[in-house]
Amino acid sequence: MNTDQYISPLSERYASKEMQYIFSEDKKFRTWRRLWIALAKTEMELGLKGSDGQPRITQEMIDELEANKDNINYEVARAREKLVRHDVMSHVYAYGQQCPKAAGIIHLGATSCYVGDNTDMILMKEALELVRTKLINVINELAKFAEEYKDLPTLAFTHFQPAQPTTVGKRATLWLNEFMVDLEDVEYVLSTLKLLGSKGTTGTQASFLELFQGDNETVDKIDPMIAEKMGFAGCVPVSGQTYSRKHDTRVLNVLAGIAASATKMSNDIRLLQHLKEVEEPFEKNQIGSSAMAYKRNPMRSERIASLSRYVMVDALNPAITSAVQWFERTLDDSANKRLSVAEGFLAIDGVLDLCLNVVDGLVVYPKVIYKHFMAEIPFMATENIMMDAVKAGKDRQEMHEAIRELSMQAGAHVKQEGRENDLIQLIAADDRFGMSLEDLEKNLKPELYVGRAPRQVEVYLRDVVRPVLDANKDILGVKAEINV
Repeated sequence: MNTDQYISPLSERYASKEMQYIFSEDKKFRTWRRLWIALAKTEMELGLKGSDGQPRITQEMIDELEANKDNINYEVARAREKLVRHDVMSHVYAYGQQCPKAAGIIHLGATSCYVGDNTDMILMKEALELVRTKLINVINELAKFAEEYKDLPTLAFTHFQPAQPTTVGKRATLWLNEFMVDLEDVEYVLSTLKLLGSKGTTGTQASFLELFQGDNETVDKIDPMIAEKMGFAGCVPVSGQTYSRKHDTRVLNVLAGIAASATKMSNDIRLLQHLKEVEEPFEKNQIGSSAMAYKRNPMRSERIASLSRYVMVDALNPAITSAVQWFERTLDDSANKRLSVAEGFLAIDGVLDLCLNVVDGLVVYPKVIYKHFMAEIPFMATENIMMDAVKAGKDRQEMHEAIRELSMQAGAHVKQEGRENDLIQLIAADDRFGMSLEDLEKNLKPELYVGRAPRQVEVYLRDVVRPVLDANKDILGVKAEINV
């Protein structure tokens, strides 16, 4: 470990090894070589000829390129880059040193963006597929949690004030549904990602038209053939030298959406942990505070919110970058892209690992939930009590006024005197109601006040979530490793 140099916390503390490798130098340069092979194969298959009328590219050249595609001579490339100050041409040179027969046809007709932009799109696709896998696993863990607690009544909150009850499982479906929306967005963007292809210096493919002696129909085939070789449905139909930076914006907006959903869930968990109703995983030797030894801080949920905020703000970078590109190409995107795209993915990867860890180990305290429920349920039961009194022949308006008066008294007992909520006892002692404490307590069962929440959980999981999980059962079971 280098202690005298800055190391990104995203790689040191938060992101998985899998996501880090996708944006590593090794992955990038291996992908460049795959792209050079795809281009050379395509040109050979389309019958590219030299000035002597003979095939310009031979199978022997392709075999030589294939044999060295993963054997990257980094020292040669680094030394060359110091001399020529151009990373692409340095690696063309280094690859050519290993492939003397094919040296003259590597990168033939292409510009730097052929490897740069196509690689960026390939890496974003692979990274988005890893995000999809982890997102589906978060959904799976939340679905299990919602199923387990679908019947457990709990106070709902509007404005963080006690409101008509719900169930713990139903609340979890609110978190779950936001992630389901994110999954739809991930899958849509994945299905529409396209390579740049090989468009040339300003997007006109002029170099390829010259190589193929003005044969437009042959040049038309280049991009589709490259796309197929690289596992894409197609290439962008038109471009300047680069693909439109709006594609980066679309991808990072999806990541920002996941970040927003994760923040919503983590904030709710933090509030519930304050109420001691729910608690995120807390390890045996974990320290919550350097000063207050008793503390059990929701540090994972806080970290989710913290990293997610970074992702949401980071999504502005490609939006601004796409807006300020001049004509067919400027280079003020490059440094920004290297940071914003990779770090957006590394951060959301950390967020999803934390979400997996938290939901998988989320602890629920039913007795605390019940205690809080019973402290508020007398107020919520008053409508049922009033209806029972009306059925027994009492005047509704008189009952409404009586309940209002007694509710004010009970509220004062709770807020001003610190007593328990005694509204039910006050109603039982009031002759206007003619109801015993036993009669009234029949209205205090928590399950009477959760409406269709348990049923809604069942139907939602059955009709919406489980079909997705069943279709992706081969990628379930991912466990997150939290470094710190």
